[in-house]
Amino acid sequence: MNSEITIIGLRGMPEVKPGDDLAALIIEAAKRQGTLIADGDVLVVKQKIVSKAEGRLVDLRHVEPSDFALQTAQEMGKDPRHVEVILRESKRIVKMGPNLIIAETRHGFVCANAGVDTSNVGAGDVVSLLPLDPDASAEGIRIDLEKRLGVKVGVIISDSMGRPWRMGLIDVAIGMAGLKPLEDYVGQQDPFGYTLKVTMIAIADELASAAELVTGKLSRVPVALIKGCEYPRGRGKAKELVREPEGDLFR
Repeated sequence: MNSEITIIGLRGMPEVKPGDDLAALIIEAAKRQGTLIADGDVLVVKQKIVSKAEGRLVDLRHVEPSDFALQTAQEMGKDPRHVEVILRESKRIVKMGPNLIIAETRHGFVCANAGVDTSNVGAGDVVSLLPLDPDASAEGIRIDLEKRLGVKVGVIISDSMGRPWRMGLIDVAIGMAGLKPLEDYVGQQDPFGYTLKVTMIAIADELASAAELVTGKLSRVPVALIKGCEYPRGRGKAKELVREPEGDLFR
C-alpha cells in the first residue's frame, strides 16, 4: 500500500488536432516543465485529446437527423443533430429524461449521451465521440513512450461519468495499457483475521479520479503523471470494469 503518491499536471500542451502525435506532445510538455517520466509511473490522459488526435469529431452541419431524433429533440429541448449522433453511438438506450439520454455505448459503458460531448471541442457545431477502441489508444501511447523514453509506464484514458444515487461527476478509466484495472483482495485477511470474500478495488478508476484533481475541466491540462503508486502491472482492459449483465442488479 502506498504511503505517498505524487500527481503532476502536464501544462503547456497545445490544442490537439487530428493526426497529432500524443506521445510526442506529452514528452515535450514534461520536458518543458522539468518533469521526468520514469519507469513505473502512470500517465492519465483525458479522453478528449485522444478523440481529437484520432479524428473522432463530427460536424453537426453534415448530420441529417432521423424522425425519432427530431421527435426526441423536440421533447427534450436538444439539438436534433446532436441527438442523432447520440443515437448512432448508442448500443442501447437505458433512460431518457429532461435534456439527458443515458445510453450504453458499443464499448459497454453506460453514460450520459453515449459519450458524445460538446465541451472543450472548439468553435462551431462540432461534437466529439469516444475513441473507437480506448484500450488500443492507451496501448499505442504506452508503446510510443516506451520506445522513445525506454521506460515502462501505465497509461489510462479517462473520461467523466456520473454515478447512480450520488451527485457530481468523477473521472473513470475507459481505456488502459500496462496495468490491470482491478486489485483483488478476495481471500486475504484484514488486521482482525476476517477473510475478505468479495472485495475488489477498481484501481484504474481511482487513479483516473485522482488525476482529475490536477487536470480539472477548464484548466487546459489534459494529462497527469502519477508517481509512487503501487499498481498491478500487466495487460488489462477497461471492459473488465464493466459489470456483466447477469451480475448487474440494476439493469
